[in-house]
Amino acid sequence: MQRTSQPKGVSRRELIVGLGGVVAASTWRPGIAVAQDEGWTTTHGMSVFGDLAMPVDFKCFPYVRADAPKGGVFSQDTQGPFNSFNPFILSGDAPQMVSMIFDTLMSGSLDEPDALYPLVAQSVAVSPDKNAMRFALRPPARFHDGSPLTAADVIFSLTTLKAKGRPSIRLMLRDLDSVSADGDHAVIVRFRPGRSRQLPLFVAGLPIFSAKYYATRAFDQSTLDPPLGSAGYKIGKFEAGRTISFDRAPDYWGRDLPVNVGQNNFDTLRFEFFGDRAVAFESFKAGVYTVREEFTSSIWATGYDFPAFTEKRVVRETIPDARISGVQGWFFNIRRPAFRDPRFREAVGCCFDFAWTNANLMYGAYHRTQSYFEKSPMKAMGAPDDRERALLEPFRGKIPAEVFGEPFAPPDSDGSGQDRALLRRAMDLMAGAGCKRDGATLLGQDGKPVQIEFLDFSSALERHTQPFIKNLKLLGIDARMRVVDAAQYQRRLEEFDFDIITQRLVMANSPGEELASMFGSENVNVRGGQNMIGIADPAVDALIARAATAGSREDLVSICRALDRVLRAGRYWVPHWYNPNHWIAHWDVFGRPAQSPRYDTGMASTWWWDEERAKKNAPAGQK
Repeated sequence: MQRTSQPKGVSRRELIVGLGGVVAASTWRPGIAVAQDEGWTTTHGMSVFGDLAMPVDFKCFPYVRADAPKGGVFSQDTQGPFNSFNPFILSGDAPQMVSMIFDTLMSGSLDEPDALYPLVAQSVAVSPDKNAMRFALRPPARFHDGSPLTAADVIFSLTTLKAKGRPSIRLMLRDLDSVSADGDHAVIVRFRPGRSRQLPLFVAGLPIFSAKYYATRAFDQSTLDPPLGSAGYKIGKFEAGRTISFDRAPDYWGRDLPVNVGQNNFDTLRFEFFGDRAVAFESFKAGVYTVREEFTSSIWATGYDFPAFTEKRVVRETIPDARISGVQGWFFNIRRPAFRDPRFREAVGCCFDFAWTNANLMYGAYHRTQSYFEKSPMKAMGAPDDRERALLEPFRGKIPAEVFGEPFAPPDSDGSGQDRALLRRAMDLMAGAGCKRDGATLLGQDGKPVQIEFLDFSSALERHTQPFIKNLKLLGIDARMRVVDAAQYQRRLEEFDFDIITQRLVMANSPGEELASMFGSENVNVRGGQNMIGIADPAVDALIARAATAGSREDLVSICRALDRVLRAGRYWVPHWYNPNHWIAHWDVFGRPAQSPRYDTGMASTWWWDEERAKKNAPAGQK
């Protein structure tokens, strides 16, 4: 089983996902230049290192069908509560897909790791020192109420997000110096010198809000009033915490732009919210929703024996996933005294028998995660090469000596479920960390019984966690799992009030500023911040800063490998597992392009409703 979602998030390809990683002014490069004006370079696209796959005059992305039919309903399950429609602030629980109703200056390609192409901005000009950018806006751009989208709206959006957005957004925008209008249809964005590498891309991928709409509404308060958007979909029917629909805007101003051709094909996108995966699966079998990405190996292996599947009205597909594997596992809160010693953290990890879990609970379907950059060239392997060693050498004596050898990997267990050799090793490590046995109880350095709470908002991983807990109890640890409602879970995360949590972090294909959010000391005590572990390590900070200013993809790979070694040496988590493919099940009512995008399934964005298939295979009530 893979963890798929948290109660809260922001997305428009995860808020142009990886664009939370971010650039030194001297290293970011635009794409192919199409004009020159007083030393400013005008370009049709942006990427971290200037590599764009699409030419100036491209008509559509290669993973779409340009003349795809329009109509029908795409419905999928999701998790977590929602009581707000603002995922860009800390208050409230908002579904991440709400971000799809807002257009952005530029739009990402699902085939490239970090490329952006024109959407609201028809082009972008970059100053010679690369500390300023001029976005020329498309005059036809409109909000859903017909009001024009102008420079004033872009200025309002960027300044509001910098002042009132979620902590992770504010952190990323800290080097945004100013935004000014150049007439109604152009904005000039200025950055501070030494800014992060991806900041221009992050800015270009942020949502654009209507300044007029928010003139009479508070942006920083949660609300269930559907906000005014400008993109291909707008919020339709919803029932808080249970279901939400997005209706295609029939008069969407940007429907014929190259970044949108062949997309936004469904009349309605509907998401059904479930608190229990078993209930969600039963609802899929009954046709309550039509598309399911499967994350539970037992269901994938044995659950597809219901009538609609045997009749081939429901089909399964495996789609390769080229993304970096999600950073999933049990994460320690090292702010807690018990978890401050890495030997104790390593000892806890020795108690998890992955081999037994994979064979007995997951049908052998998963691979063990070892790296923070699993399934990518940025994963550290073997001894450091010369480039990595040069990056690490300044910290010799300040970081574990093992960093200069083979990277730490979780130990291989014997698959018995109770590996005695690993449990003995765990006891030795705990003794080295100052723990002592008092009969059947393990006492910490403070002489008090050691207690560990695994906090979660779902019982989905209880079968995986309980055998882990059983082994911890054998060492004398009072370990237990506590499942709370999603709202309480979110509050406790925001306040760092936990021992161990299960999380899946999304890593960008070109990591940058999001590394500081997840692992940087600047974010260690920011309420609602993403540094859940509590890492405050000068070596980690320095390598993150280098990653944010890497001048080439080759440099970035070396820096991330060095960072991977230092993070893995910290024993900050007990890694889970990953699946190199997407497991997709769906009612056979869709058409799809011949080619899938590399970095996404493309289901909601590029598939379409097939009327002929739907007549034969659609669930009752949807034909």
